[in-house]
Amino acid sequence: MNDKLVFLGLLYFVQGIPYGLQSSLLPVYLRGAGHSLTRIGFTKVLYFPWVLKVLWAPLVDRVGTKRRWLVGTVSGLALTCLSSAALAPEAHIWGVAGTLLAMNTLASVQDIAVDGAAVGLLKGRGELGLGNTAQVVGYKAGSVFAGGGLLAVIDVAGWSWMFMLLTFVYAGVALFVWGAPVLDDETVRGQQADGSKKGGQGADAVRPWRVWRKLLAVPGTPWTVLYVLTYKLGEQGAVTMFPLFLLDHHMTARELGFWNGVIAMGFSICGSSLGGLLLAQFSIGALMRRVFVLRTISMVFQSSLLTVLEPSPLMKGMAVLSMSVQHFLGGLITTLTFTTMMHCTQRAEESIQATHYSFLATLEVLGKLMFSALAGGLVDWFGFQVAFLFFLTLSAGTALHVWTATFTGALREHQQPK
Repeated sequence: MNDKLVFLGLLYFVQGIPYGLQSSLLPVYLRGAGHSLTRIGFTKVLYFPWVLKVLWAPLVDRVGTKRRWLVGTVSGLALTCLSSAALAPEAHIWGVAGTLLAMNTLASVQDIAVDGAAVGLLKGRGELGLGNTAQVVGYKAGSVFAGGGLLAVIDVAGWSWMFMLLTFVYAGVALFVWGAPVLDDETVRGQQADGSKKGGQGADAVRPWRVWRKLLAVPGTPWTVLYVLTYKLGEQGAVTMFPLFLLDHHMTARELGFWNGVIAMGFSICGSSLGGLLLAQFSIGALMRRVFVLRTISMVFQSSLLTVLEPSPLMKGMAVLSMSVQHFLGGLITTLTFTTMMHCTQRAEESIQATHYSFLATLEVLGKLMFSALAGGLVDWFGFQVAFLFFLTLSAGTALHVWTATFTGALREHQQPK
């Protein structure tokens, strides 16, 4: 099991690097250059490959092995970073955007392959909880490394050295995956299944609506679809906009890089890790019901801080506390959510499991992406206070949705302790 966790955690770590670059480093850079919150929000369109990944998920399911897809995509990320080292962001802003778009595209394909490998490698609820903890923690650690750590040192190291470092990281992981023994059985299964994939499943490739009907027919999928589209809406708006409020009134970019990019994300990783441990002791329904209520309460506290505009040490302390609590609960919720998604996917037949999980993960990204792109416009039009009241309402609505499902809906079956 330890080999599986290391393997999955490392792959999700490098997968989180593009997100960290775009979610933490790019907004602070653009805001410091004087760009509006609306324009910063629209940079979320660079995440669009994650929305489209469900279209090529069947290809990853049926062509080649997971090892080949993983080595190919991680190597592609290394080459992209190597070419990006020659860019100067002040003079080549479109080149920087193209780099992030390419990295998101490659990372989204990598995600399909590693999710498919995880569904096959993790057996039983105990491994499922720990495996999803490795997934979420690894991804967020990569985000912290790129968005917080690199933001803190970019003024000293420079853009080129930052991307050269990322090149070596990706190249090392590609070599690791090439020789990873945990995929040996997967390679054999892939070779043995080639004949069947070219036969019966070939008809599905020609008629993809059959695959979609299979996806939606998996038990629990309709509720899970609605949940993953909405569960992060209010939180995502607050997490995206509150650091920019602090940048306007209370903190410098360097301070934000440390407190929001490193410390708060560290709390997020702690929350994600705790989620895996709690899943071994309590039912997922009971956990989700309580954590969603706590998240709503924390958003009330954070929203109250928007009324304080004068900088002060007390305000900075309250802001750091608010971000830390919000990220801790968000990390805990993310682990519970991805465990719910994978549990739903394991009910699907093996030939469509990677596609099914990619379908759910795509909708999860779509829900966050669409709202993140609009959050800056809401703040520009209505102000921080009104926008955060809307974020709070969305969060409370999601808490009610989850609370109901634990008694009468899809989460009811998970109420018994494991």
